[in-house]
Amino acid sequence: MAEANFSIIVEFTLLGFSDLPNLQGFLFGLFLIIYTGILLGNGLIIVITKTEPTLQTPMYFFLRNFSFLEICYTSVILPRILVNLWTQKRTISFLGCAIQLFFILILGVTECFLLSVMAYDRYVAICKPLYYTLIMNRKMCVWLVIGSWILGIPILIGLTYQIFSLSFCSSNKLEHIFCDIPPLLKLACGDISLEVYSIYVDAGIFGMFPFFFIFGSYVKIIATILKLPSAKGRSKAFLTCSSHLIVVTLYFVSAFVSYLMPKSSHSSATEIVFSLFYTILTPMFNPLIYSLRNKDFILAMRKLLPKCIGLVST
Repeated sequence: MAEANFSIIVEFTLLGFSDLPNLQGFLFGLFLIIYTGILLGNGLIIVITKTEPTLQTPMYFFLRNFSFLEICYTSVILPRILVNLWTQKRTISFLGCAIQLFFILILGVTECFLLSVMAYDRYVAICKPLYYTLIMNRKMCVWLVIGSWILGIPILIGLTYQIFSLSFCSSNKLEHIFCDIPPLLKLACGDISLEVYSIYVDAGIFGMFPFFFIFGSYVKIIATILKLPSAKGRSKAFLTCSSHLIVVTLYFVSAFVSYLMPKSSHSSATEIVFSLFYTILTPMFNPLIYSLRNKDFILAMRKLLPKCIGLVST
């Protein structure tokens, strides 16, 4: 079956947005603006948190890595969407689809772990402030980031190979805008219960475990904040955590709906909408959420922007 699959399917056709022929130009312009905004916004976070001395803390170190991850995440998806909309050629090779899915899975898992690391950083800062510099030292921060990037690679290589070893019944039309697990499984024929079981196991390990870790961290964080005697201190602590909580909610809710909800309960259009949330809209909102709700970042941006404008003018 696997050999027949490789000999028959040489490319896939991405049907997402193909039923909107009159909106192709508008969608191209919209996604181009979104992609440019993601690159500029997250790039600005990277530059400011790297160059501003007052932002050389673990929280901004993790934020810088998170912004870099968001750029990588969208760069795996959006350029292909833009090319498809511009050329009206919606095909992607079998190997190209496998590579795209692999990087989407790796970057998605890395995002889950990085969000967990950022929650742990806030937990230590608020619940164990006296030990913060001891626990969250430079070496620990670097290893937490490295672990977030590489931890899921071996298992996700196996999962990607497992999915693309299926027989797709000679159909190559994916009702989606990029190569993702749910639309690929819709094309598969025969018994795919093992693959579905593997997906749920991996989702539990790489999705639910980080989610419950974040949830447990914030239960302890909120309990500690409520014990603070100063109203101003409680407000500052809540404000520090609120940005991260907004990003966590946007990402995990949309990802869980896309991967774990029964497929009979929503259409292909609904799948596309929710996949846009966790792959594109979250990276787009990330700079706004973190910058507009962070006074230190706003002050650093006000200091840096005049310097940049001066360099451009000279």
